[in-house]
Amino acid sequence: MIRIPKPLIYVSVFGTVCGGAYLIKETLSGKDYKIKTSAANKVIIITGANTGLGKEAARLLAIKNATVVMACRDMVKCEKSRVELALMSRNKRLYCRKCDLSSQESVREFAKKFQKEFNRLDVLINNAGVMRCSKSSTKEGIETHLGVNHMGHFLLTNLLLDTLKKSAPSRIVNVTTLKHGSSKINKEDLNSDMSYSEEEAYNQSKLANLMFTSKLAEVLKDTGVTVNAIYPGISTTDISRHLPFYNSVTRFFIKPIAWLFLKSPAKGSQTLVHAALDPELEDISGQFISNFEIIPLPYRARDQKTVEWLWKVSEKWTKVKENVN
Repeated sequence: MIRIPKPLIYVSVFGTVCGGAYLIKETLSGKDYKIKTSAANKVIIITGANTGLGKEAARLLAIKNATVVMACRDMVKCEKSRVELALMSRNKRLYCRKCDLSSQESVREFAKKFQKEFNRLDVLINNAGVMRCSKSSTKEGIETHLGVNHMGHFLLTNLLLDTLKKSAPSRIVNVTTLKHGSSKINKEDLNSDMSYSEEEAYNQSKLANLMFTSKLAEVLKDTGVTVNAIYPGISTTDISRHLPFYNSVTRFFIKPIAWLFLKSPAKGSQTLVHAALDPELEDISGQFISNFEIIPLPYRARDQKTVEWLWKVSEKWTKVKENVN
């Protein structure tokens, strides 16, 4: 009888367990999307491209020969990611540019510099965001979730609309979530001045992304510019860093479980690239896309009175009409 050394048995069992866990993860985290469309000659902006879904989308698009402008708040992290992605993709056309969505001055400066450097914009991916952070405000005094996730992207998009129109057919991709069941736009306290809930503030900002998408599609009708909102699935990214259970002893138990059930950034980012490049979406606008399929807009996002109200407030708070000819 051949006796197998215990270390080999342990290694074998460990390998089997790990392999099984990986197969379970692949099954639970959703299907893959094989992106075959080339991005050569396309200029693409991705906000929050130095980490998470934005970074992985930048990697995939760089591999497909796109010119990628990484619009980020932290230039040190952005440059580190840019070098990594350039070496990985063998694409030198990746650029770090400062864009702090919590500062409207920074957003305006980014848009101005971009239009001086580039004569076209094929895709704008509004990806950056914050989630469940403590109460704070942008430089303009807007509650941070609303100011970064919605107002910052509202301003950026409007400032770049002329360039997108000149580059048509072109696309705008707004990244949002599915958490809209209990969400609402609080007209009486939009800025959370009277009361504050991290969850409600976050959900309101992401519902605002959908309303923005719906209204913008109407504004851009017959221009050759499409806009769609996408839900990439729940992924293990830095956006969860403010969640309470990620910052306590429970993180040692939560993170392994999260790894098993949640999408990796690489997998989640494929939805962003799908919305940016898929030929089948060329004439699709004003839609909500999840798991590579169009799903109905939540009923709250179809409330036209609130959609119109939010658009007017957004114009006022960003002073966008003062910057757009």
